[in-house]
Amino acid sequence: MDYSQISDIGMMVSDRIKRARNWLFESRICGAADVAAGEQVARLKQENDRLRRELKRLSDFLDTSSDVVWETNDRLAITTSNADLQLPTDHIGLKLVEALGINPLSSQRWIGHLQSLAGRQPFRGFELSVHQSDGCEVWLEINGNPTFARGRFQGYRGTCRNVTERKRYEAQIAFMANHDPLTRLANRAQFHELTTQALVTSGRQESIAVLCLDLDGFKNVNDTLGHGVGDLLLLAVADRLRSCAEQTDVVARLGGDEFAILRADTAGREEACQLAERILTAINEPYLIDGHRVVVGTSIGINVAARSETKIDSLIKNADVALYQSKADGRGTYRVFQSEMNIRLQERRALEVDLRAALELGQFELFYQPIVNIASKQIVAFEALLRWNHPKKGMISPATFIPLAEETSLIVPIGDWVLQQACRDAVSWSNNIKVAVNLSPVQFKRGALEMSVTRALAGTGLHGSRLELEITESILLQDEATTRDTLNNLRVLGVKIAIDDFGTGYSALSYLRNFPLDKIKIDQSFIRDLSEKGNAAPIVRAISELGTALDMTIVAEGVETAEQLMILGDQRCTEAQGYFIARPQPAAQLLHGSRAVA
Repeated sequence: MDYSQISDIGMMVSDRIKRARNWLFESRICGAADVAAGEQVARLKQENDRLRRELKRLSDFLDTSSDVVWETNDRLAITTSNADLQLPTDHIGLKLVEALGINPLSSQRWIGHLQSLAGRQPFRGFELSVHQSDGCEVWLEINGNPTFARGRFQGYRGTCRNVTERKRYEAQIAFMANHDPLTRLANRAQFHELTTQALVTSGRQESIAVLCLDLDGFKNVNDTLGHGVGDLLLLAVADRLRSCAEQTDVVARLGGDEFAILRADTAGREEACQLAERILTAINEPYLIDGHRVVVGTSIGINVAARSETKIDSLIKNADVALYQSKADGRGTYRVFQSEMNIRLQERRALEVDLRAALELGQFELFYQPIVNIASKQIVAFEALLRWNHPKKGMISPATFIPLAEETSLIVPIGDWVLQQACRDAVSWSNNIKVAVNLSPVQFKRGALEMSVTRALAGTGLHGSRLELEITESILLQDEATTRDTLNNLRVLGVKIAIDDFGTGYSALSYLRNFPLDKIKIDQSFIRDLSEKGNAAPIVRAISELGTALDMTIVAEGVETAEQLMILGDQRCTEAQGYFIARPQPAAQLLHGSRAVA
């Protein structure tokens, strides 16, 4: 039973008792004391007793309830209440609206409520927000029923309940449904909804702009410093994006390190580009996160389109296409969408489809480039280099398909095949010649690398000491303990570990001390400058002496001239490879085309 009916029950009890007394009085005057009249009196008494008990039960229940029972007169002024309503007025109707400073015509909710009052209709669940004298906002839920006597309106009776906590909880749920819990920016769903609204909103300028961006180098921060620092970095980035945007812009985190900005009032391409330049400058500034100096960049894709000529899906998709183009162009920049970008993206997707089928169709082949000992002039190893012979496009450069394979994680099954084939080819070589296989950071992290190497050695019969695995410094930036354990387990199999392209990355000496490494391969950029005046030769010599002290083999990559090879011998470098010695060759041509070392 609704609390607003309690007063009705009380009135019913009073009316029935009054009618019973009047009836008995009239019966005694008229001398009507027959048996039927006595039975009627008894029934009325029983009914009145039942109603009194019901009223007592509801009254007891009301005493333990937090609800307030109220009653008004026909002018809607509150006349009775069992508690302080804590309202700024004694009126439930229009006077209350005026006291709260609310324009009824500005709210459909208020219009509906006032229409119910004017029509003397009951109302349920009417929610009202009021500010108390201490400044706190309180939400009330009010129910009311009109009362009538002989057809004449007497006022309202009802209940009032404090629902502030429920409203706060509902507001929190609504906020979390539309915002990213970490940065409190709009989430992907909210961004799409607001962008859709902006496309159909009239009265604004004709063009609309969407900027999609993600962070360059964020993954390394997570891998090296942990996800806690990564989250703090995302918070700092969110703050900088807010500072770059206008108040009317929508800034959103779409997920991971992906962000987006909607500018619904853009004047066009120039204004969107100016915003992108401010973002690039702001994001590139170093961050001090939990005691660490962190530097990341960002790549941005921009799509500026006419409201009448675009849809939500194409608006955001084309900004993503432009973002992809900015990454392909070297990162740390922005690109504005152009239709030809879609063509390149379609070509990339077609290449990805072909790449997925290439392994199954046997389109991959290994070429081998010899590595020679500078002192003995003998070939000591061959480096396996992957080639893709596309049936229509011919030989596709590894610089084209390897990044795509890494991005799609296809490098894991492809890497397994490379290991198997390289070990199978090496079995037919002289026992003193090794095979070197490059490992991708993705393959190292996501693939079951130890199992893959074990299967390759066991399946081909190649001894582990004849296999060298070349890793990049970025692999060492991943989880240090796990990386060290994996490398140690591989060395148990007899496998040698080489660090490739040394000198181009962080090149921290702690790598050489903390990780089980057997070989250092000096990047070819240093070898290319050996014959010129500068610091290339001293750097090569310093690396060679360091390697000798640590009992590591030093290999020079990219040797293209006899002069370079001679200087490397003087700088105490151990081994060399490059076009001067031999170009990469198919397995069938090995040991026949290598240049003699003078």
